[in-house]
Amino acid sequence: MFQEFTGVQRIAYFSMEIALSHDIPTYSGGLGVLAGDTLRSAADLALPMVGVTLASRAGYFQQKIDGMGRQLELPDIWDPARFALPAAAKVAVQIERRRVWVGAWLYRIEGLAGGCVPVVLLDTDLPENSVEDREITHFLYGKDAAYRLKQEIVLGVGGVRMLLALGFQIRKHHMNEGHSALLAMELLNRHKRPKRDLRPGELPYDAPAVRSQCIFTTHTPVEAGQDQFDYAMVERIADGDFMDQAEVRKLAGEDRLNMTRLALNLSDFVNGVAKSHAEVSQRMFPGYEMHAITNGVHPHTWTSEFFAGLYDNALPGWRHEPELLVRIDQMPDQALWDAHSNAKQRLLDRVRDMTGRVLDPALPVFGFARRMTAYKRPDLIFSDLERLRRIAAKHPFQLVLAGKAHPNDEGGKHLIEQLHRHIQELGEDLPVVFLPGYDMRLALDLVSGVDVWLNTPLRPLEASGTSGMKAAFNGVPSLSVLDGWWLEGCIEGVTGWAVGNALGGNEGNDVEDLYRKLEQQVLPMYYGDRAGWVAVMKGAIGKNASVFNSHRMIRRYATEAYML
Repeated sequence: MFQEFTGVQRIAYFSMEIALSHDIPTYSGGLGVLAGDTLRSAADLALPMVGVTLASRAGYFQQKIDGMGRQLELPDIWDPARFALPAAAKVAVQIERRRVWVGAWLYRIEGLAGGCVPVVLLDTDLPENSVEDREITHFLYGKDAAYRLKQEIVLGVGGVRMLLALGFQIRKHHMNEGHSALLAMELLNRHKRPKRDLRPGELPYDAPAVRSQCIFTTHTPVEAGQDQFDYAMVERIADGDFMDQAEVRKLAGEDRLNMTRLALNLSDFVNGVAKSHAEVSQRMFPGYEMHAITNGVHPHTWTSEFFAGLYDNALPGWRHEPELLVRIDQMPDQALWDAHSNAKQRLLDRVRDMTGRVLDPALPVFGFARRMTAYKRPDLIFSDLERLRRIAAKHPFQLVLAGKAHPNDEGGKHLIEQLHRHIQELGEDLPVVFLPGYDMRLALDLVSGVDVWLNTPLRPLEASGTSGMKAAFNGVPSLSVLDGWWLEGCIEGVTGWAVGNALGGNEGNDVEDLYRKLEQQVLPMYYGDRAGWVAVMKGAIGKNASVFNSHRMIRRYATEAYML
């Protein structure tokens, strides 16, 4: 079963979550979707990679919204046997002084031109394990810090051992965020040096050899967002499977085991996910060389059928070479508008089916959908409801919202309640709907069906962001805060519009600029200048989608990191 993949050296791509398909709930949001898009592009381009993640049999969670606007979380159970093949190999890791067995499933990502990337889904739900240990790979980001550390042992240590057991030849190990950094510890243990070869004070591990095999992509621009574990807990849970704590502290921090620090110290190539994020990361971690490879999205996955058909006819080859989209100017305006109208109607049909609310296709629709948490500021547009009413009275528009809050993020769940209160307060003055159950399928309908994509994070906390890139493939311009990728992608009035400035500023300035852009530029153009609006749509496609795609991204990883 695995033999077809073991005859060539591969890049092992480790990620706690990978969005394999909309109906396989092994992802929570942007990080997992990025991982899936990375491997989909690798398959399209026939790059030799293998993905490693957890089976997450209970998924992230199914989101329900009650009558008070409160988020309810239900398990999102799936059966790996429906989508993947079982692997014959099993490996063991040491957790809390007991042996925990890890099995695996093989999922195939088929490329558009015959390439294929295998994904190994690690699974502890085996009869050899205790009930407690069988659940380690059940819940994505579930429970508490101890549960997370156990998952990261399975991912990093178990992942390396599983690849070896299955016969994979690994050239490099790419850590997508710090969750898998313990793989570097496992590699260190496999590069022990005989004591007789050591000089006084020299480490018994060949750290340079390990660093030459590791690549680390960081996504988190704040220290508090990185996985960190108390050493007392590490000693209790990870006993015996790692080097002694004195050596760990030299690599991962004196006070706590910081997974980002560990990955930084044991990787030869480290990158941020946008130019601005690399600069922020460089300031956070002076002394490390920080590269910048801006994220991208998978062209085929994130282009609606209506636009894909247009591109196939006018720009054949765009799925393999999305840079061909720079030629979108040759597309007739009406053909572009018709494709968008079809995508918009599909979204409005879905809104009606899910909520019973009928939105007007003649009015512009603004979309906001992402993880619901404080720094994303989903409530920014609702800062002054009276001002919003006045704008909507002059230029009517509609809002469609979606997004999940992490079950432990009480602030994020409170934001969802607030959004529902604003929906009630605005009533028919400004139609607003919230769509529960945000997933890949709903995301495609949203990014292709709205007229404007809204993004209002608190600077500089948006490491990259990818939802606006998906919108661009469907001719949808962004109205967004200048942070992450939008600092590179925004050409004012050409690809969309900026909220605020690149230097930051307070929230009041962002609110004022958002309302001013809505009232004086975006809405007047939509109603009064169809040719100008379609030109901005073409700008989003030709100047954003042609660049901010995962084909470009993975080619840069290949030439700048994988081939070194």
